Amino acid sequence: MARAPFEMADMRVAPGTRQQIDVPVARLYTHAPLYIPVEIVHGRQAGPVLLVCGGIHGDEINGVEIVRRLLRSRQLARLRGTLIAVPIVNVFGFVQHSRYLPDRRDLNRCFPGSESGSLGGRVAALFREQIVDQATHIIDLHTGAIHRTNLPQIRAQLGSNDETERMASAFGAPIVLNAELREGSLRHYAQNRGTPVLTYEAGEALRFDEWAITPGVRGVLRVMRRLGMLSGEHRHRAPPVAELATGSSWARAPIDGILRPQVRLGARVAKGERLGRVADPFGNAEGEVLSMADGIVIGMGRLPLVNEGEALFHIARFDVIEEAENAVETFQSSLEPPPDSLY
Repeated sequence: MARAPFEMADMRVAPGTRQQIDVPVARLYTHAPLYIPVEIVHGRQAGPVLLVCGGIHGDEINGVEIVRRLLRSRQLARLRGTLIAVPIVNVFGFVQHSRYLPDRRDLNRCFPGSESGSLGGRVAALFREQIVDQATHIIDLHTGAIHRTNLPQIRAQLGSNDETERMASAFGAPIVLNAELREGSLRHYAQNRGTPVLTYEAGEALRFDEWAITPGVRGVLRVMRRLGMLSGEHRHRAPPVAELATGSSWARAPIDGILRPQVRLGARVAKGERLGRVADPFGNAEGEVLSMADGIVIGMGRLPLVNEGEALFHIARFDVIEEAENAVETFQSSLEPPPDSLY
């Protein structure tokens, strides 16, 4: 029995073909239309429907490049199932180099959305109805916020869905955070409707970080092989075992001033260790930023100018810190490392 075409936005994609679709989302003040760009790769054989999306936050562009490279993979010629690739969800923010929508709402706090609500609610509802609800599995690509960078990591709610855990272990990021669901997020909506979903966090907003992009592409392909969408999982080297963080917290600025960091992203730190110093421009007032636990630095601020209480270093905690350290070192040694400078 022949497989049915895949339908989206009044378009039909035949089995064994791929097609780009512009999903109408809104208009600019100038009356020029805006579209969410989508590419559908519809395999000849039945299988999962995987949504891979980037740019829910418009300034997080590493995911845009991950999707572009994924679509260039020759392995997709033998795809089973369907890939829905969306490089940019928040097209408003992307055009303006902004995390947010024009009304300053965070699109990733607007799901499931409403057709008669705010701009954020309307965009979320359209994306959900036209695209998200057709997916059986989701990988959502993110980076750190503006002036923050993240070590490559997977965030997922583990323990509630075996398929989510299977995807997380297949991806190959060195760290997995068992992250609580945030109401209004895509992950919250998808998980509650029973759709397995991973969030990949890596790199910095408004930057192309090769050490974040390359493992992102590899990770998505690994997940696709694990799901049976691509052949040859047994012929590929198994990804290193990811270490599950038992928790995480931020070390914050003790005073207002200028930060001079003393540890790098991915570093192992001990409880009470000095992570950096904050001082005023004259050096008259100075405070130390101390680690609140033994752990690994999985995120950090990149802007030296800080205010008291600002989150500066994100520390993940582990049952066996040595194994987490080894996982990070193994991961970094296989890729182009982050810059040597502390900033």
